[in-house]
Amino acid sequence: MRDKFLSWGIVLVIATWVIALLIRAHYWIPTFLTAVYILGVYNTYQTKHAILRNFPVLGYFRYFFESISPEMQQYFIERETDGKPFPRNQRSAVYRRSKNLSDTVPFGTQLEVNHRKYEGIKHSIYAKSPKEELPRVWVGGEQCSQPYHASLFNISAMSFGALSDRAQISLNRGAKKGNFYHNTGEGGISPHHLEGGDLCWQIGTGYFGCRDDEGKFNPELFTKYSTLPNVKMVEIKLSQGAKPGHGGVLPGVKNTPEIAKIRHVTPGMTIISPPSHSSFSNAAGLLNFVKQLRELSGGKPIGFKLCIGDTKEFEDICVQMNVLKIYPDFITIDGAEGGTGAAPPEFSDGVGMPLEPALIFVNRTLKNYNLRDKLRVIASGKVLTSLDILRAVAMGADMCNNARGFMFSLGCIQALRCNNNNCPTGVATQDKMLIKGLDVTDKAERVYHFHKNTLHTCNELIAAAGRSSYEEVDASMFMRGDEFEHLSDKYFPDILGNVR
Repeated sequence: MRDKFLSWGIVLVIATWVIALLIRAHYWIPTFLTAVYILGVYNTYQTKHAILRNFPVLGYFRYFFESISPEMQQYFIERETDGKPFPRNQRSAVYRRSKNLSDTVPFGTQLEVNHRKYEGIKHSIYAKSPKEELPRVWVGGEQCSQPYHASLFNISAMSFGALSDRAQISLNRGAKKGNFYHNTGEGGISPHHLEGGDLCWQIGTGYFGCRDDEGKFNPELFTKYSTLPNVKMVEIKLSQGAKPGHGGVLPGVKNTPEIAKIRHVTPGMTIISPPSHSSFSNAAGLLNFVKQLRELSGGKPIGFKLCIGDTKEFEDICVQMNVLKIYPDFITIDGAEGGTGAAPPEFSDGVGMPLEPALIFVNRTLKNYNLRDKLRVIASGKVLTSLDILRAVAMGADMCNNARGFMFSLGCIQALRCNNNNCPTGVATQDKMLIKGLDVTDKAERVYHFHKNTLHTCNELIAAAGRSSYEEVDASMFMRGDEFEHLSDKYFPDILGNVR
């Protein structure tokens, strides 16, 4: 193709120039063709892209279609139920609930209800009337002097930097109106988090917002921010489900001077948090750090977040709780299916334990060490729908956090551009032009409605199952497709069994 382009291209360029000169008109045509030909010649000699070397100019179409492939996939290829990470039907439900519109669907389910992956709730013929009051949970054990009455469903960790300033303001205002908390993410507390909503301040391995010049923990800065009235809880991030064992990533293009000032880092640089904390290196050190933060914050609930990997390490933490008599107020369990703005694919796809088995393991282990009644367990990682929330509660969670659902409520379209600063909806970008498209007043209302309507549906599901409260939610409420996948085999004769 390269040789044909060079030989036939020059012939076409010369011919069009001759014709244009003869008729003394339309000089733009040969000018345009000359520019295309020069570009093609450049393509043949550049060494970075083999496609362009072999297919001059035409190779650009390949990169164009690749750039819009997520949109092509969403709009023209994927069905309602097979989009990834979230199918269209789930995204649509969030959009409708956020806009406070009817979330009903016509004509019945599109799921394969006889498939082994199907999950549903066993309803009761003696269903109850759903409660109007949205569920809440007290967080704060015997060593906490400022317990917090949290919502069952809250905004999971998303830093200012990963998300835009208007996105953070919208989330916080929505949290204020709905009386639920907003996790800051590991990027520190920004002015955009201080719109009146309750905060769970996340402290990551980079100690952003409470670090000294060497990147170590700074007790004075921590005290300054943790005693703010908005800060209701503090969460120590040990690992994240989307990239367990790997520090958080803030691409340099998103590291603006404002963000760098909040994090106490150099602007414009890609910031990768250390893989582990410098303040401790074992279970005893972690628990002493919990104790230190509780004292510095004036007795507020202190917990930690992790994705389960080596189960012996979590068991060791439980052992040390009983030895040291230091108990966190909550533990957030993140699943390997959790989301992120930027992570190596091997970490997102191949490291960490999924949420459901992790919750079962943590709940069982805490009971074995007589610790379950001393703290709360928070589920995080793809807990989007009301059914997801109840499933997490049935597996042992007391509360749930969600990030991507609230991003959808802000207008996120799952464009999969969170890591390159080109989010078209202004949610996961620091591009001022794109951010202008996000209206704070409208999006804050949508955040509020998404939270309210999701929990209202939770109440309806519990009532449909004949249960009166969330304390009665357990695994016996649920049924799975693998229980009845081959049910028909028990009722229909195996007529082929007699064939010889």
